[in-house]
Amino acid sequence: MSPKPLGSLMSDVEKVASVPVFIYSPDGLCEQRVQWVIEETPVTLYINGKELVTLLCAGHHLDELAVGFAYAEGFLDNLEELHELRIDHEQGRIFLEVQGKDHLAFDLWNKRTISSGCGKGTVFYHALDALLARPMAQGPIFSARTVWERMEDLHGLSQTYKRTHGVHNCALADAEGIVVFRDDIGRHNAVDMLVGHSLLNELPLTDKMLVTTGRLTSEIVIKAAKVGLPCLVSRNTATTLAIRLAQDVNMTLIGYARAGKFTVYTGKQRLA
Repeated sequence: MSPKPLGSLMSDVEKVASVPVFIYSPDGLCEQRVQWVIEETPVTLYINGKELVTLLCAGHHLDELAVGFAYAEGFLDNLEELHELRIDHEQGRIFLEVQGKDHLAFDLWNKRTISSGCGKGTVFYHALDALLARPMAQGPIFSARTVWERMEDLHGLSQTYKRTHGVHNCALADAEGIVVFRDDIGRHNAVDMLVGHSLLNELPLTDKMLVTTGRLTSEIVIKAAKVGLPCLVSRNTATTLAIRLAQDVNMTLIGYARAGKFTVYTGKQRLA
């Protein structure tokens, strides 16, 4: 499948709706207002005609979400295997035709509904052996200022978050600035979109960092390691398993990037 032209920086489709609400204040007053909320959309993914999973998402950049998810879960190894991608927006369905794939991934997968990214995702942990066998090269050096600036850049990009406070923000970045930005109701979805975007556009990631507002979990580390991302930065915390895995694959893991400070869990050698 031929790569698409490189898309825009922004996650340019806002999936929001206005709803009537009642606001209660400590003094007992009640005021009716209109409030913006993020839409939640179920989208079912089919691979080679088989119904695989229903993803709960904000409903935008579905091509990137599908490709990134399929890659993370072992159903797609490279873009050359992707024969066809078709989206039925009306019915909420995505169809991928993948060539050269045996039945192993399908046999190991039970159909399920994945929640909006709060620990319910299922990355194939049997892929760990392959990741641990090829730790990342030293890669780029990032300054502390770059880490702070990219996190500040991330906060300034999401109009959906400013309106609803209902999405996770995520971006690919380098020393010059944000390269691609995505947001979604689930942090795993946002990362999968970035992975899918990089695959569809043949965007190199070995010189990039992933900047996110979500927790740094083992699944996020595995998703990043599979595409060669050397550095993960979050305004949130990391889990113990994420730290151990990042150490094993020679990844730089940074949390609590806020208020001019950050915590380096692993990979300090990449910081100037």
